[in-house]
Amino acid sequence: MTAMGVRLVQKVSSTRGFAKAAPHVIPALDRAVHRLTRGRVLLSAQMLPGVVLTSTGARSGLPRRTPLACMPQENGWLLVGSNFGRTAHPAWTANLLAHPDASISWKGEDIPVTARLLAGEERAAAWQALLEFWPPYATYQARVTREIRVFRLSRKNS
Repeated sequence: MTAMGVRLVQKVSSTRGFAKAAPHVIPALDRAVHRLTRGRVLLSAQMLPGVVLTSTGARSGLPRRTPLACMPQENGWLLVGSNFGRTAHPAWTANLLAHPDASISWKGEDIPVTARLLAGEERAAAWQALLEFWPPYATYQARVTREIRVFRLSRKNS
């Protein structure tokens, strides 16, 4: 995607209309395409890197698959519970808090991971890196009074 295209996507993704529609449309499209391509393609990953997180439901105990944008790092991935700037934390964050052992599908590979909620200075440093990576996160945080949850996913040792 061109630099101008990225800026346009960032601008659109910062609108309230996008925040209302995106949570209903984007995950459904991502799940369908991911399933049809056997884990090789995520549509939203054309804009941002993405994973499909498989976590255990906090209340149900059932597997939950959620397509998410991520920020790859040398030793794992950062996930942001922005919920597109909506008031509530997304359900997948409660799932990871209750059951930090999960797995992701990353570029067609299933990887067991452990999630850790970041806090304090570690969260602040990660948040700065995330804002450089995807500036609309600042807009999402400005819309809500809750602190947006940031998780670091690390590969589980086999």
